[in-house]
Amino acid sequence: MGVLDNKAAIVTGSSRGIGAATAKVLAGEGAAVVVNYRQKAPRANKVVAEIEAAGGRAIAVGGDLTNEADVDALAQAAVDAFGSLDILVLNASGGMESGLGEDYALRLNRDAQVSMLKAAAERMKPGSRVVFVTSHQAHFIDSVQTMDAYEPVARSKRAGETALRELIPWLEEKGITFVVVSGDMIEGTITATLLERAAPGAIESRREAAGKLYSVEEFGAEVAKMVTADVQTGHTEYVGGAGHFQD
Repeated sequence: MGVLDNKAAIVTGSSRGIGAATAKVLAGEGAAVVVNYRQKAPRANKVVAEIEAAGGRAIAVGGDLTNEADVDALAQAAVDAFGSLDILVLNASGGMESGLGEDYALRLNRDAQVSMLKAAAERMKPGSRVVFVTSHQAHFIDSVQTMDAYEPVARSKRAGETALRELIPWLEEKGITFVVVSGDMIEGTITATLLERAAPGAIESRREAAGKLYSVEEFGAEVAKMVTADVQTGHTEYVGGAGHFQD
């Protein structure tokens, strides 16, 4: 018996990276998982196949989180496929991509997060949990400077976290808890790759400052832990290197 048997989860942006790693851990603990992707269906289907091969349950559901209709359909897909929606992991983020508009970071990292949470919460029962995934560079952006190339993304993710936290009283009325997981730069993510391209040496610099950078799999396991962790709503879990930001 897994700790998440008879629970259903949505992990946004889970066709690769941290989202995929988190989805696999949750499935291994018994949750039925909706693997969400924006464009890359084959990649999402591969994650589903890996979960099923390990004895878990999962489906792949495409959807652009900046599109309200897609968000509602994604939330409903969990209920239709698995009978409930008990866990929402808000992992999808971006803003360093080209060609998606100057306001894309804010639309995805703030507005879409709020829309996804609201759509999911309307379908969740008391005892459900929402986990928002962010970075130290975003969480502490108001007090600690980050790399120029990442600042617009960091500020949009901080705006998203702030907007989500403002919904905590509303979530409490529904019996839903909200937890933030903040991590240092994660090796192997698309964000780290883009940052390294924009500022060569960025990864090594953070590794030296933090002492260690988590891998995608290690950080995904930490995110998954917070789905069942006995913490108060509004709790922030710092994973790796936070002392540098809190000094």
